[in-house]
Amino acid sequence: RCAGRLEVLWKQEWGTVCDDNWDLSDAMVVCRQLDCGKALSAPGSAHFGEGTGRIWLDDMNCTGTEADLSACRTRPWGEHNCNHGEDAGVVCSGNSRLHCSPCDPRRLCCVEGEIKKPIKLQLVNGSSRCAGRVEVFYGQQWGTVCDDNWDITDAEVVCRQLGCG
Repeated sequence: RCAGRLEVLWKQEWGTVCDDNWDLSDAMVVCRQLDCGKALSAPGSAHFGEGTGRIWLDDMNCTGTEADLSACRTRPWGEHNCNHGEDAGVVCSGNSRLHCSPCDPRRLCCVEGEIKKPIKLQLVNGSSRCAGRVEVFYGQQWGTVCDDNWDITDAEVVCRQLGCG
């Protein structure tokens, strides 16, 4: 689950990342964001197959220390000069406490070698974007999360996905 074509969710639509300027520093950020250990390589040229649909990011320029891809310098979302033959990929070491489970919305989802997060999260009515009631976007609508069996492990997943430490 820690290697494949990189896809990102923006405006409720999955899309790929172009391999222009794609390197190990960019892959480091992805591996950290996905809790997949260290970046081993940053293959381009659709090494893991060509995606379909939108190409969301191009000319990525991460230092390698960012918490997530959204903190990296890049062209504006959706602005690119690429085709899907240039889709970026990542190969991470795979050292992770998480296990892929498509049935569990708190975990990452693995589909045919693609790395995806299945559900968009937000925190509302808190003192900052990193505090508040957990809401998830699923089935084209926002909803809350029941606190049955909710614990610090679940909160860690939310904080990590939101880049909140």
